[in-house]
Amino acid sequence: MRILPAQALRVLAACGREWQDAGMNGIAGIELGGTKTVVVLGTPGAIEAREEFPTTTPDETLNRAIATVRGWQQGRTLEAVGVGSFGPIRVDRAAADFGVMLDTPKQGWAGADVAGVLEAALGLPLGLDTDVNAAALAEHRYGAAQGCANTAYITIGTGVGVGLLANGVPVHGLMHPEVGHVRLRRAAGDAFAGACPFHGDCIEGLLSGPALAARFGRHPATVEASDPAWHPVALDLAELLAMLLLAFSAQRIVVGGGVSNRQPHLLPAALDRLPGLLGGYLRDCTPAALARICVPAALGDDAGPMGALIVGADLR
Repeated sequence: MRILPAQALRVLAACGREWQDAGMNGIAGIELGGTKTVVVLGTPGAIEAREEFPTTTPDETLNRAIATVRGWQQGRTLEAVGVGSFGPIRVDRAAADFGVMLDTPKQGWAGADVAGVLEAALGLPLGLDTDVNAAALAEHRYGAAQGCANTAYITIGTGVGVGLLANGVPVHGLMHPEVGHVRLRRAAGDAFAGACPFHGDCIEGLLSGPALAARFGRHPATVEASDPAWHPVALDLAELLAMLLLAFSAQRIVVGGGVSNRQPHLLPAALDRLPGLLGGYLRDCTPAALARICVPAALGDDAGPMGALIVGADLR
């Protein structure tokens, strides 16, 4: 069992007690990830029960999530379901295709009516956002980004996604942020073509788990931290951090996801390169300040599921 920092545990326990004292019923949260799906029962900041399973086809995955939530509905009244989904997915509730998966790299999922299927089966009010916006909300309220109005959450895993909060509110617009598909300056001499089926060497095509496997020729978990193959990867991550500081004026950049959680050397290596990329332009971004701004996720793998509970609870 993963142990959260003591301060985070105290905050989460207090939040759960507040909801119980107020007589609130539970929320179901669904983190729909590119590799796995996590379904949780709880209240904002407190997960009471969870189920995890692989994200396979839309029918199989959504039906398994539905069965899990229906099981919990047998024992208590649920107020809502919150979904944090991989994307791109339509999050504009006024759009005719609200909750429909758009042109995603995840095979078989383009056109899947995620929100429609879940709403029809569960009969609950449904909140929807991206998995990274949901994780950003959780880290902002309970984790590493508390007190930071402008927050970015980076997940490096099956894909690369960036959730953005402006004044504590998830950023939406034409759709939702798709920072993972931005192209940035490449490391000198790095000839890797990238692995994104849409853009080749965008950030996701360079940093995601599948991209790293293609770059290294083996699973990234087997590559030692001292291997020089990580050098261009660290520079790619540093370019992403620099872009978020310059374009979004992020007060806190939280880095999570399977790759970063299992390769904790990657963020410090990127931070070593970051001042050189900024070139002294941002005087507030000293090396010490950058180490406070760009931090690992405090909630680890719980950030997405906790964020899904927040997305559901915010419908109230």
